[in-house]
Amino acid sequence: MDMFIQQLLNGLVLGSLYALIALGYTMVYGILRIINFAHGDVLMIGALIGLSAIHLLQSAFPGLPDIVVLIVAGVIAMAACALLAGLIERIAYRRLRNAPRLAPLISGLGVSLLLQTVAMLIWSRNPQVFPQLLPLDAIEVTAGDATHAPAITNMTAIITVLVAMLVMGGLLLLVERTRLGRSMRAVAENPQVASLMGINPNSVIVLTFAIGGGLAALAGIMMASNYGSAHFYMGFLPGLKAFTAAVLGGIGNLKGAMLGGILLGLIEALGTGYMGELTDGVFGSSYQDVFAFMVLITVLVLRPSGLLGERLAVRA
Repeated sequence: MDMFIQQLLNGLVLGSLYALIALGYTMVYGILRIINFAHGDVLMIGALIGLSAIHLLQSAFPGLPDIVVLIVAGVIAMAACALLAGLIERIAYRRLRNAPRLAPLISGLGVSLLLQTVAMLIWSRNPQVFPQLLPLDAIEVTAGDATHAPAITNMTAIITVLVAMLVMGGLLLLVERTRLGRSMRAVAENPQVASLMGINPNSVIVLTFAIGGGLAALAGIMMASNYGSAHFYMGFLPGLKAFTAAVLGGIGNLKGAMLGGILLGLIEALGTGYMGELTDGVFGSSYQDVFAFMVLITVLVLRPSGLLGERLAVRA
């Protein structure tokens, strides 16, 4: 039971990060029906900008509390990545909205490589140490059996899960209860009819990209805080896994992206933990990525629409 709790805690942290990233994929797909494969690298840029902001704040204001430094750096990174995502939409996708599906895909991959190269030139190829600004003191979680080692977590992991849940809940309220959310849903259903009702589709699409970019930056900051490093290639694999999570939950569906992210994180953690124990460590954490892509293949074969499916609106 303690091992199960340990892997459950690990899976919740992973799943929260995947869900945040998957929201960016699913929001863009819900409106434009394209996959923004540069999204994972926006996460990477956010983590590295946050790292630079932390160093700047610590040198300029030495007495500033660590939590304040992290919050300010996170806001700076989210704002920068929101602008970057809007710029990506304007340059790489706007002229390709009516092009064949392959064109935006290739454009997104090109932007991904460009962002990685720029990050490598600015921050170097070497992994950068990300300061631990949140408490790392071990917190024991037991199932009441003193004969087994307790599950271990820390405040950084707990804050990661709580922040992710709050942000995801706030995004749902934004989409379902606000005027901007109604505009987003209208543009997703039919951009032409939405424009006749006084909605500017271009503005809504840019804001959608910007919100997704901000969420990616937040996920990048939290990922770097949990793992203690940031580098130019850190967004590629989490981006692919978040895409898998979006497909698992039902790409185009916000609740599906959240569900898919949490489930994928749990599948990875539980699969890795128990597979490692059953095989005496032969198939351990080194094979963690296999589970994500096994899930992707299974979903595409058995249920391409995902667990919750996509809400298909009747075209006006």
